[in-house]
Amino acid sequence: MTLTALDPVVPLHELRQVAEGVHAYLQPDGGWCLNNAGIVLDGNGPVLVDTAATEARARQLRGVVRELSAKPVSILVNTHSHGDHTFGNHLFGEATVVAHRRAAEEMADHGLSLTSLWPDTDWGHVEAGFPRVVFDDRMTLPTSTSPVEVLHFGPGHTAGDAVVWLPGQRVLFTGDLVFSGATPFVLMGSVAGSLRVLDRLRSLDPLVVVPGHGPVGGPELLEANAEYLRWVARLARGGIAEGLTPLQLARATDLGPHAELLDSERLVGNLARAYAEQRGARLAAPLDVPAVFGEMVDYRGSHPHCAA
Repeated sequence: MTLTALDPVVPLHELRQVAEGVHAYLQPDGGWCLNNAGIVLDGNGPVLVDTAATEARARQLRGVVRELSAKPVSILVNTHSHGDHTFGNHLFGEATVVAHRRAAEEMADHGLSLTSLWPDTDWGHVEAGFPRVVFDDRMTLPTSTSPVEVLHFGPGHTAGDAVVWLPGQRVLFTGDLVFSGATPFVLMGSVAGSLRVLDRLRSLDPLVVVPGHGPVGGPELLEANAEYLRWVARLARGGIAEGLTPLQLARATDLGPHAELLDSERLVGNLARAYAEQRGARLAAPLDVPAVFGEMVDYRGSHPHCAA
């Protein structure tokens, strides 16, 4: 395990070996836009799971991959469409980019819109993802060593989430279906869908869980995220019965055991999604994301902090 800052300008990162030839690339503290990536070494060239939000962070990730392998990245899997996981794809131009079909559609639709939420961030040169290979339910990557599976279990964090599963090592890269030490976020996905997906992930029986943000853990991370989302669903039912808006309900709610999670303002977005579902909206149906994000700002009392 290494915790490294190459110079004062280059951001901190942690490289953690979670199995033989398998590494988690972590960006503390795991808040907004500080995502995790994965590196799976293979005879055909590394398999990379996600990139990073800014050019500087993606270049740092590329440097770490090159230190681990003399071969270029062969396959790059995007776990979903959000720019903190995809904006650095173009720096791995030799790789075949793989994503779920819905994720690819969302990348094309969203473009670089994430940058508008934090216009003061030094994004550098970033590009939308544009996968070359898409899948619907599952695919096995053409690796030369141990199997690497890419699976879609339905809407969760977004409509097009994928996980990367290494059955031999029992290592699971979840993308933002799972957060560790940070508040889960399903505004663009589904509360009910996330709970179903977490059940499916539990059935894989992973030993190591690498979340989309925050520290590596085990299967307890799946239950922690499920417990939070069950709590959100219960809150939403009560809030609807009382005639409260998601923002009003969030302001009236004691976060209790969830108070120490990063980015608690996500509760407003999660409640907006839960309200929509409990009123009959289909899973991952589009909501007015900018309007809800504005309510999250109101709840927080300031703009959410992006340290990317």
